[in-house]
Formats: sequence, structure tokens, C-alpha cells
Amino acid sequence: MALVTCRFFSEVLGLSTTMTVLLPERRGANQNPNFDPPSQTLYLLHGRTDDDSAWTRYTSIERYVWSLPLVVIMPQVHLSYYHDMAYGNRYWTFVSEELPEVAQSFFHLSQERDDTFVAGLSMGGYGAMRLALRQPDRFAAAASLSGALDVASAGARRRLREYSLMFGSQDISGTEADLIHLLATFQHSTSTRPRLYQWCGTEDFLYEENQVFRRACEQSAFDLTYRESPGGHEWAHWDAQIQEVLNWLPIRGRTSIE
Repeated sequence: MALVTCRFFSEVLGLSTTMTVLLPERRGANQNPNFDPPSQTLYLLHGRTDDDSAWTRYTSIERYVWSLPLVVIMPQVHLSYYHDMAYGNRYWTFVSEELPEVAQSFFHLSQERDDTFVAGLSMGGYGAMRLALRQPDRFAAAASLSGALDVASAGARRRLREYSLMFGSQDISGTEADLIHLLATFQHSTSTRPRLYQWCGTEDFLYEENQVFRRACEQSAFDLTYRESPGGHEWAHWDAQIQEVLNWLPIRGRTSIE
């Protein structure tokens, strides 16, 4: 397993940025990546106050994936809510279009839908679900841990002091930034649906938002694995739950996670 800090220039953002990457060790007689099958990929998204290094600093994600044939890509998006900001940079375009192309150019990644997953915590939970619901032809599965899953609600607008920087004065209800709206668009659609995983602590300040999202998933007949347990908005829970997510993902050739 290699831990890589990858600094590169983003044409979309117009600046240098960073992603932290976990790479599995390639084994075999020739050890030539050109002859190995391309790796499955998990895009792992950070929260509102974090950066691309947060998952490796606050959890044991490196230890959890060391035996898995899985590349974990953790991009830097600052406090953007994975959105093309009204007063800021185009982070939705970056993470949904440019990042996969850049990562594919650097690493030996599978381009198959069944090999591509996304997960995140808090703000990153929103980003993960938005990516999967906007690009169901790219992502086979998505997971949210304590996700901010109803940012179109009046409560979210009051809670987020930076709301206007991201969304301006626009009411995003019913737009492609509204996860509840995105779920509803699948009700009469024949599009392939990603599998979804959702966890939230029962004492988390985002618990009610998670219940809104859960009910919307049920109404749209999504394949949702929902779990909750006592706890708040804390890294100890996310460290435990990312192990559950890894066990839930359809990772081929896995060995036991220790």
C-alpha cells in the first residue's frame, strides 16, 4: 500500500490543488501494471471543515484498505459543498468531470461502472450522493456518513452561514443541487440506480435531514442500506462506519479486513 500526496494543476479551477491517494501494491510475476487488471476505485470525500488529508489523519482508512485491490482517491474541494459556487470556484465541474479524467491519467483505474464507488462524511456525504444520483451511469454505489442530505431545506439555509457563497440567493429546491428532487426523478425512470448506504448517529444535528432523505429513498424504491446508532457528528463513528462501508461495497478479490 502506498500513500501518495498528488499535487496537480486543475484547468477547471485555474489553480494547483491536491488529492491524497491510497494505492494497492501490485503483485505478480511481472509486477507490470500494464498487465494487471485495472483497479476498482473509491472516491472518498471530506467534510465541511476538512481537506483531502482528513480521512488519513483521523481514521485508519489506510489500514482498512491495505489488503484490498482498491484505489482510494480523496480530493480537496475546500468549503464548496461540491458545487459550482455562486461566489467561488467550479468544484462540481472539477469533481464530476475533471477529477476522474486526471486520476485515470495518473493511475491504472477501471473505467467500468461496476468498479467505481463514492463515499463521504457530512458535506462529503452530500457530495457522494449527488455524484451517484447525477451520474448513475458512472457510480455503482454511494455511501453517506452523517451526510448533509437536505441542503435545500429552510433549516440548512439558516444553519450554513456560507450558503450564499455556494448557492447565491437562489432557492435550490427542485434543482440538480437538491438530493430529494434528484431521488424523485428516478420514480418513473428506467435509468440504472446506484446502490446506496446511509448511516447517521441518533444524536447528530443532521439526523432529521437524514430521515428526510431516507423517506425519499423509500418512496423512490432505491436499494438503500440504512443504519443508525447512538452518537453525534464525530470521527470515532466515521472511523467505525467506513469499515462497514468497505464490507458493503462489492470489492472483487477481497481478503478479510483486520
